[in-house]
Amino acid sequence: MNLEQNVPLQPYNTFGIAAKAQALVRVRSEADLLAVLADPQLATLPRQVLGGGSNVVLTGDVKALVLKMEVPGVRLASETHKHWIVEAGAGVVWHDLVAWTLDNGYPGLENMALIPGTVGASPVQNIGAYGVELQDRFDSLDAMDMLTGELFSLNAAQCGFSYRDSVFKHASDGAGGLGLAGRAVILRVRFALAKCWKPELGYLDLTRKLQETGIHKPDARQIFDWVCAIRRAKLPDPQVIGNAGSFFKNPTVTPEQCADIIARDPKVVHYPMPDGTLKLAAGWLIDACGWKGKTVGHAGVYEKQALVLVNRGTAEHPCTGGEVMTLAKAIQTSVYERFGIRLEPEPVVV
Repeated sequence: MNLEQNVPLQPYNTFGIAAKAQALVRVRSEADLLAVLADPQLATLPRQVLGGGSNVVLTGDVKALVLKMEVPGVRLASETHKHWIVEAGAGVVWHDLVAWTLDNGYPGLENMALIPGTVGASPVQNIGAYGVELQDRFDSLDAMDMLTGELFSLNAAQCGFSYRDSVFKHASDGAGGLGLAGRAVILRVRFALAKCWKPELGYLDLTRKLQETGIHKPDARQIFDWVCAIRRAKLPDPQVIGNAGSFFKNPTVTPEQCADIIARDPKVVHYPMPDGTLKLAAGWLIDACGWKGKTVGHAGVYEKQALVLVNRGTAEHPCTGGEVMTLAKAIQTSVYERFGIRLEPEPVVV
């Protein structure tokens, strides 16, 4: 285990916010976590797990011990009659995993191409895009209990997946509930990719690609290319413009609530959900409130996609996490006052 002190975190968060970790350990295996637990000075410190830094807003220097997840490796772990089981280390870049699966003939993750971040964070957020969520392709994961040092595995049901949610985002309720926030550190994730592959093309942007190209039976590689093109046209590259991807969750409402909003704003973008509710496009709500392209301090709303907040700072005047959250709260207020909808941020605020 290598303990580093006063580590700049600007390269490790995609928003590019300047902050430091007072202490940081790079986790490349179970042994590194066990070493943390065995060190009397580190074992009692609060901890902050950091993967690709794509879903975090740093509002200041991090006093907790930062566990920088860098567990490597991608492999075909096993296969069944119906599925290939692909395993990836927590530190693997998510998009690199998607590309690897296609290069090796294991389709199924293509709709989630170019989602920023690392594999270890993917179950925490139950990431998803263009009609596919992680839970749709999830097999199991390995993690360590940072209270006991024990390794354990969880299947999909035990992870408690829902829209951008899982047991890893909730603390234990003390009554037997399986809340693992602040306790479990994910080391490896396995995915079940169907041998009988079927394309997922129900998302509006992909339907448009079918019409534009005249390709009505695309293979997984074609869908991968389409998704990459769509995302690059809409979303800023974090290496060019700092951002944390989609900043707000798409809210779900009852049919009655949706009908009320449609009566006032017929163009509101909405999608029916299997449980009878409707999902509203948060980006459309924000745009309707006039925020696209606006700036508060050194934080702004991306001019091509209102769902994305961006870093407008410079080396002389860097963007702070406080400015990002001030902008976010102003957007939340506008959307609530106009639509009666409370937007919930996706990133973790540290």
